[in-house]
Amino acid sequence: MTSAPHTLSVEDLWHDVTAVRENRPLVHNITNYVVAPYNANALLALGASPVMAHAHEEAGEMAQLASALVLNIGTLDPYWVTAMKHAMAAANEAGKPVVLDPVGAGATAYRTETVHELIRLGPPAIIRGNASEILSLAGYTAPTKGVDSAATSGTAVTAARMLAERINGTVCISGADDHVVDSVGRWLSLSNGHEWMTRITGTGCSASAMVGAFAAIQPDRWRATAAAMAYLGVAGEIAAEEAIKAGCGVGSLQMRLLDRLQLLSRQDFISRLKITHHS
Repeated sequence: MTSAPHTLSVEDLWHDVTAVRENRPLVHNITNYVVAPYNANALLALGASPVMAHAHEEAGEMAQLASALVLNIGTLDPYWVTAMKHAMAAANEAGKPVVLDPVGAGATAYRTETVHELIRLGPPAIIRGNASEILSLAGYTAPTKGVDSAATSGTAVTAARMLAERINGTVCISGADDHVVDSVGRWLSLSNGHEWMTRITGTGCSASAMVGAFAAIQPDRWRATAAAMAYLGVAGEIAAEEAIKAGCGVGSLQMRLLDRLQLLSRQDFISRLKITHHS
């Protein structure tokens, strides 16, 4: 078996973008109701096919039909948690990648314990969260502001590496710089995006949904996560610049981001992507 590469080229990541567009993977999302429509639209703009199904009667069956499962705990209640457990068990049994977005982990005991339950049941192939969420899951005391991070992404890299080893998978810390690490020691950072992306709801949750789409077509979960975060970062950067140039605000950004997710070109992606590999 060939060992996984420790560095990725921009062309590698663009290859995965075209694979998502060509294969249109079905991504099953059990996500929070604040962002569900925007997540679905982001997946459609990317070229994937979303399905949102949390009924106990079909969650497991849908997870087996889909190419990837994304679980997002943003608006928790016991019914949805049970649906997540049904779907996660079914996805694991079928060998489908599971992406976990631990929204607000560390903010309340219920959120934190729910995430740990899901990890024990899985574990997921990929966890994507902000710095406070990743620190909390790794066992550190982490400052939070509701479901937002009060820590910078760079402060959570050690915690992310510990968590990646625990799940034998990939962990992404999103922030001003996105860091992607895995259980075999690979680590890269991405430095695109724009501050305005933190001022519209659903951007981070859409990132997790997009990670699911890339994991559906790319068996190297570290590479899949990097490709998703790179694509969103460049698309968001261009969308924010367009909104500012037009004299618009973050409402316009939300619309323009969907446009860029659909229309981002190879030239713009390759010329703008800022990727750094770390030893």
